[in-house]
Amino acid sequence: MAAARILVVEDNAMNMELAVDLLSLQGYEVLSARTGQEALDISSTEQLDLILMDVQLPGMDGLTVTKKLKENPSTKHIPVVALTAHAMKGDEERILRHGCTGYISKPIDTREFPKAVEKFIGKTKKG
Repeated sequence: MAAARILVVEDNAMNMELAVDLLSLQGYEVLSARTGQEALDISSTEQLDLILMDVQLPGMDGLTVTKKLKENPSTKHIPVVALTAHAMKGDEERILRHGCTGYISKPIDTREFPKAVEKFIGKTKKG
């Protein structure tokens, strides 16, 4: 079975590098985008198994990007997991309402992050 392809959408260089390194070590094929528009462009041309979406992006925020992905017939099937430092009560509801499958809290926990991603990939691969 081919390695799962994950798009990481993150404007913070340190967070991006950490996420890409952790995912690559787990054997995933990782693509990256720094803006919402870049994420939309990549998603429309690449076969992806999962998108990890920073909620707070410059310009178009991550939840708006997710909404656009879910409105597009060619990308609506791709699960989107929000990356957020603002996981307060009620935020999960808002994140799910915008079309995200779930969320992972930031800062990224190097031990828990790969497990959380695996859980979301497992849901995708099983259908």
